[in-house]
Amino acid sequence: MWRVTSILLLLLITTVSSRGQAAGGRIPSTGSSPTRSELHTPERGSEERKAIMDALRPSVEKKLQQQVIFKVDHLKVQNGWAFLIGKPQRLDGTPVDYSDTVYRKAVGAGAFDDGIVALLHETGGKWKMVQYVIGATDVPYVDWDKKYRAPKAIFEQ
Repeated sequence: MWRVTSILLLLLITTVSSRGQAAGGRIPSTGSSPTRSELHTPERGSEERKAIMDALRPSVEKKLQQQVIFKVDHLKVQNGWAFLIGKPQRLDGTPVDYSDTVYRKAVGAGAFDDGIVALLHETGGKWKMVQYVIGATDVPYVDWDKKYRAPKAIFEQ
Protein backbone atom coordinates (compact mmCIF):
# COMPACT_ATOMS: atom_id res chain seq x y z
CA MET A 1 0.00 0.00 0.00
CA TRP A 2 2.80 2.40 0.89
CA ARG A 3 4.48 1.72 -2.43
CA VAL A 4 1.31 2.42 -4.47
CA THR A 5 0.70 5.68 -2.57
CA SER A 6 4.33 6.75 -3.12
CA ILE A 7 4.10 6.05 -6.86
CA LEU A 8 0.84 7.97 -7.19
CA LEU A 9 2.29 10.90 -5.28
CA LEU A 10 5.40 10.86 -7.48
CA LEU A 11 3.21 10.85 -10.62
CA LEU A 12 1.19 13.78 -9.31
CA ILE A 13 4.31 15.81 -8.49
CA THR A 14 5.82 15.04 -11.92
CA THR A 15 2.61 16.04 -13.72
CA VAL A 16 2.26 19.33 -11.82
CA SER A 17 5.96 20.09 -12.29
CA SER A 18 5.88 19.48 -16.04
CA ARG A 19 2.74 21.63 -16.38
CA GLY A 20 4.49 24.45 -14.57
CA GLN A 21 7.53 24.18 -16.86
CA ALA A 22 5.31 24.26 -19.94
CA ALA A 23 3.70 27.43 -18.64
CA GLY A 24 7.00 29.21 -18.10
CA GLY A 25 7.50 28.11 -14.52
CA ARG A 26 3.98 28.83 -13.36
CA ILE A 27 0.99 26.54 -13.10
CA PRO A 28 -1.55 27.41 -15.81
CA SER A 29 -4.62 29.24 -14.64
CA THR A 30 -7.91 27.45 -14.84
CA GLY A 31 -9.78 30.73 -14.36
CA SER A 32 -11.50 32.44 -17.24
CA SER A 33 -9.94 35.90 -16.92
CA PRO A 34 -9.32 37.13 -20.45
CA THR A 35 -5.95 38.35 -21.57
CA ARG A 36 -5.58 41.96 -22.64
CA SER A 37 -5.63 40.98 -26.31
CA GLU A 38 -8.76 38.81 -26.08
CA LEU A 39 -12.06 40.37 -27.11
CA HIS A 40 -14.37 40.16 -24.11
CA THR A 41 -17.28 41.67 -22.23
CA PRO A 42 -16.39 42.47 -18.62
CA GLU A 43 -18.72 40.73 -16.18
CA ARG A 44 -21.33 42.81 -14.41
CA GLY A 45 -19.90 43.81 -11.04
CA SER A 46 -16.28 43.23 -12.11
CA GLU A 47 -13.55 45.74 -11.29
CA GLU A 48 -12.86 46.26 -14.99
CA ARG A 49 -16.48 47.08 -15.82
CA LYS A 50 -16.75 49.41 -12.81
CA ALA A 51 -13.57 51.24 -13.86
CA ILE A 52 -14.91 51.72 -17.39
CA MET A 53 -18.27 53.07 -16.18
CA ASP A 54 -16.55 55.31 -13.62
CA ALA A 55 -14.33 56.77 -16.37
CA LEU A 56 -17.35 57.61 -18.54
CA ARG A 57 -19.69 58.84 -15.82
CA PRO A 58 -18.17 62.29 -14.97
CA SER A 59 -18.39 63.61 -18.54
CA VAL A 60 -21.95 62.38 -18.98
CA GLU A 61 -23.09 63.71 -15.61
CA LYS A 62 -21.57 67.10 -16.39
CA LYS A 63 -23.35 67.22 -19.76
CA LEU A 64 -26.72 66.08 -18.33
CA GLN A 65 -26.40 68.00 -15.04
CA GLN A 66 -27.56 64.95 -13.09
CA GLN A 67 -26.19 61.73 -11.65
CA VAL A 68 -26.45 58.66 -13.86
CA ILE A 69 -25.91 54.95 -14.09
CA PHE A 70 -25.71 53.09 -17.40
CA LYS A 71 -27.91 50.36 -18.80
CA VAL A 72 -25.38 48.52 -20.95
CA ASP A 73 -26.56 46.87 -24.15
CA HIS A 74 -23.11 46.25 -25.66
CA LEU A 75 -19.69 46.43 -24.03
CA LYS A 76 -16.61 44.98 -25.68
CA VAL A 77 -13.00 45.35 -24.55
CA GLN A 78 -9.77 44.49 -26.34
CA ASN A 79 -6.16 45.70 -26.16
CA GLY A 80 -6.95 48.49 -23.73
CA TRP A 81 -9.95 49.80 -25.68
CA ALA A 82 -13.60 49.63 -24.65
CA PHE A 83 -16.72 50.40 -26.67
CA LEU A 84 -20.13 50.79 -25.07
CA ILE A 85 -23.68 51.12 -26.37
CA GLY A 86 -26.31 51.74 -23.73
CA LYS A 87 -28.59 54.25 -22.07
CA PRO A 88 -27.89 56.69 -19.27
CA GLN A 89 -30.44 56.33 -16.49
CA ARG A 90 -31.18 58.01 -13.18
CA LEU A 91 -29.73 56.35 -10.11
CA ASP A 92 -33.07 54.64 -9.48
CA GLY A 93 -33.02 53.09 -12.98
CA THR A 94 -35.69 55.34 -14.47
CA PRO A 95 -35.11 57.24 -17.75
CA VAL A 96 -33.15 60.47 -17.68
CA ASP A 97 -35.25 63.64 -17.85
CA TYR A 98 -33.78 65.55 -20.79
CA SER A 99 -36.16 68.53 -20.43
CA ASP A 100 -33.56 70.57 -18.55
CA THR A 101 -30.49 69.55 -20.59
CA VAL A 102 -28.70 70.72 -23.72
CA TYR A 103 -30.69 68.03 -25.55
CA ARG A 104 -34.08 69.61 -24.77
CA LYS A 105 -34.64 71.01 -28.30
CA ALA A 106 -33.59 67.79 -30.05
CA VAL A 107 -35.96 65.80 -27.83
CA GLY A 108 -38.79 68.24 -28.59
CA ALA A 109 -38.11 67.98 -32.33
CA GLY A 110 -38.12 64.18 -32.21
CA ALA A 111 -34.50 64.12 -33.36
CA PHE A 112 -33.10 62.39 -30.31
CA ASP A 113 -32.42 58.80 -29.32
CA ASP A 114 -31.80 58.49 -25.57
CA GLY A 115 -28.91 56.11 -26.10
CA ILE A 116 -25.20 56.62 -25.59
CA VAL A 117 -22.20 55.29 -27.48
CA ALA A 118 -18.75 55.68 -25.97
CA LEU A 119 -15.14 54.81 -26.67
CA LEU A 120 -12.66 54.55 -23.81
CA HIS A 121 -8.96 53.78 -23.68
CA GLU A 122 -6.87 52.40 -20.85
CA THR A 123 -3.53 54.12 -20.40
CA GLY A 124 -1.25 53.77 -17.44
CA GLY A 125 -3.69 51.33 -15.83
CA LYS A 126 -6.50 53.89 -15.86
CA TRP A 127 -9.52 54.09 -18.17
CA LYS A 128 -10.09 57.43 -19.90
CA MET A 129 -13.04 58.57 -21.97
CA VAL A 130 -12.00 59.23 -25.58
CA GLN A 131 -15.32 60.04 -27.25
CA TYR A 132 -19.01 59.73 -26.48
CA VAL A 133 -22.26 60.75 -28.11
CA ILE A 134 -25.68 60.92 -26.46
CA GLY A 135 -28.89 60.92 -28.45
CA ALA A 136 -27.47 60.17 -31.91
CA THR A 137 -30.00 59.14 -34.52
CA ASP A 138 -27.23 57.94 -36.83
CA VAL A 139 -24.09 55.83 -36.26
CA PRO A 140 -21.46 58.27 -34.97
CA TYR A 141 -18.88 55.55 -34.30
CA VAL A 142 -18.70 54.27 -37.87
CA ASP A 143 -15.08 55.48 -38.29
CA TRP A 144 -13.86 55.45 -34.68
CA ASP A 145 -11.72 52.35 -35.29
CA LYS A 146 -9.70 54.25 -37.92
CA LYS A 147 -9.85 57.69 -36.31
CA TYR A 148 -8.61 56.48 -32.91
CA ARG A 149 -6.82 53.27 -34.01
CA ALA A 150 -9.11 51.17 -31.84
CA PRO A 151 -9.67 47.45 -32.55
CA LYS A 152 -12.46 47.02 -35.09
CA ALA A 153 -13.79 43.95 -33.26
CA ILE A 154 -15.04 45.97 -30.25
CA PHE A 155 -17.55 47.78 -32.47
CA GLU A 156 -19.06 44.64 -33.99
CA GLN A 157 -22.41 43.62 -32.57
